[in-house]
Amino acid sequence: MVRPARFLCPGLAASALLLALPAAFGQAFDAVRLYGGAPGEEVGLVGAVLIAGTEYAGSDQRQTRLVPLLDYLWKNGWFAGTANGIGVNLSRREDMQYGVRLTADFGRDQDNSAALRGMGDIDPRLEIGAFFNKFMSREIFLSSSLRYGAGGSGLIVDFGAGYSTALAPTWRLGFGGAFTLINADYAQTYFGVSPSQSASSGYAVHQPGAGVRDARANVALTYLFNRHTSLTTALSAGTLLGDVADSPLVRQQTTVSGVAVLSYAF
Repeated sequence: MVRPARFLCPGLAASALLLALPAAFGQAFDAVRLYGGAPGEEVGLVGAVLIAGTEYAGSDQRQTRLVPLLDYLWKNGWFAGTANGIGVNLSRREDMQYGVRLTADFGRDQDNSAALRGMGDIDPRLEIGAFFNKFMSREIFLSSSLRYGAGGSGLIVDFGAGYSTALAPTWRLGFGGAFTLINADYAQTYFGVSPSQSASSGYAVHQPGAGVRDARANVALTYLFNRHTSLTTALSAGTLLGDVADSPLVRQQTTVSGVAVLSYAF
């Protein structure tokens, strides 16, 4: 059986956390990353995440956020935290993870950007979902997740892959890529312009359909201070695609974001 790299090492945990991270516009739950690795392990991760990204998906307005990192994995497979939401890993295999979870869609506030004036707010919502991860080797993994509930009835399906390797005893390098599919309800909520929104915002009516929302690529470099503490820095580039990219709300289709994570594993 292929054994995944043990994410008890904080460098591995932080690298896995960032490899499928989208372009830092608040979609934090695109994949489940259970850094405990093997079934029956109990481990936690605490720290801080600095994100230099954009105000919303498609915005040309930059914003820097500092958010906490707190995740815990119990021996029975249950997990909870800021990176993965609340859920359970039902697999007992070391090379495979699958289960169900609850996450949150944080919505959007029209007052955060002049480009959103007249569009109205999108309220935060609870999402229900499922996930499946496969470790192809100690360095390569595949991830997928499904979430439903964003904006009321939005459906999001994420697919990703990552590679992580040791450059030296205290350094790790990782690469990742991912893309996201959405249904028409999600596309309309976040990128569409209804007739009433058109009247209040001045934008032309836009009714995007289901399809690919975006594709993204990432590179992450981790330094291990000791077996518990690490610092990971990453760059993430993402491009909006299809009907989403044609939205009048999109001021910039391609964005590059930076992320830094200081973490402590316990």
